[in-house]
Amino acid sequence: MNTVARVKTRIWVFQVELRSDFDELAVDFKHEEAVALSTALPDLEFAGSQVVKIFHFKPATIFSKQKLAELNQLINFNKVNVVFLNCNVTPVQQKNLEKAWNVKILDRTSLILEIFSNRAATREGVLQVEMAALSYQRTRLVKAWTHLERQRGGLGFVGGPGETQIESDKRAIDLQLKTLERQLRKVVKTRELHRKRRSKTSTPIISLVGYTNAGKSTLFNKLTNEEVLSKDMLFATLDPTVRESVLQPGLPVIVSDTVGFISDLPTELIAAFRSTLEEVLSSDVIIHVRDISHPNTDSHCEDVLNILQRIGLDDKIPVLEVWNKIDLHPENRKLQQTVSILNKRNIYPICASIGFGLDNLKNGVVNIILARSDRDVRTIPAKDGKKRAWLYRNGVVESEKLVDENYKMFLRWNEKQRKQFDLL
Repeated sequence: MNTVARVKTRIWVFQVELRSDFDELAVDFKHEEAVALSTALPDLEFAGSQVVKIFHFKPATIFSKQKLAELNQLINFNKVNVVFLNCNVTPVQQKNLEKAWNVKILDRTSLILEIFSNRAATREGVLQVEMAALSYQRTRLVKAWTHLERQRGGLGFVGGPGETQIESDKRAIDLQLKTLERQLRKVVKTRELHRKRRSKTSTPIISLVGYTNAGKSTLFNKLTNEEVLSKDMLFATLDPTVRESVLQPGLPVIVSDTVGFISDLPTELIAAFRSTLEEVLSSDVIIHVRDISHPNTDSHCEDVLNILQRIGLDDKIPVLEVWNKIDLHPENRKLQQTVSILNKRNIYPICASIGFGLDNLKNGVVNIILARSDRDVRTIPAKDGKKRAWLYRNGVVESEKLVDENYKMFLRWNEKQRKQFDLL
């Protein structure tokens, strides 16, 4: 039986910048990230990329007629099927460029949505991405894609127009959005039940957040002895993962890995994934993982903090900053010599891949958990083994004394643990 090899869609990246405020270093970072986005989908074959400098954005086509023709020759010569423009593209500009170049045009939002669609594994993730995609398409109903045929499944950003009704009729989109919202509400109820169940337990919850590809999943695996997907790629983790871990004997915690953030994360995605992101809001401790070796790490940090602020993060939740990939930092030795100073600022240099600094990080998390707890003394009858076992199982016992037929228990616990114990 003869098998026909599947021909991949060839994608070209244009990083479009104004000459008037061109910053070579900043543009290099954006260009590098744009290339990484374009190679994040298995169906796309990276054909090449180029930084394009222009004097101003043309309202109809972004580029001047001369530049439009020049780029068209480049596209044809390299047999490109899809062009990714890492800049703001209006619906009219998209329509006109697709007509002029006879290729599919992707902007940042549509490509990120396509990546999320490809990675979504759970029912909730699929519904969230579909809702975000429809919300995005609703704003771009200019019949821009009717000249292209659908070539593959998924959202249709890469391969073709998808269903004509979705693209041309807002009422049809609104109807489908309402249907998806009803389905998502049912799934979200299940997640909320799980969240409430965890909140009723006394186990502290630790959430990992950070820019995409900062090393959250690698750190998650080290803390929990799990083997979740961990790759050097954007958005390797999409659906949140929750596992139990023991930071020190007698102190179990719940560790949650979340979707990675990125600059200019589409508003539609933040809205659709709000229920997932809100897992972070119920945390006892947040670990903000940064790729400290990345030249643009400071702006990545700002992007993450801005998104956390947008979803309503409580200032009372302590945040530890983890400087991951310290082994790749040019001042590696200097950072290692200042670990104790950094720790006082709740900053922990680590290399998650080899385990460097993890014990120090665990101690830091334990110290914060203990600092948020109070000492107490309870008298437990010797025959009440259930309550005594609960105290030991949750790691709140500092010492005990047997007085007559009662145990005098010296405890250190937080308010959530105390309330849970009182319900026994």
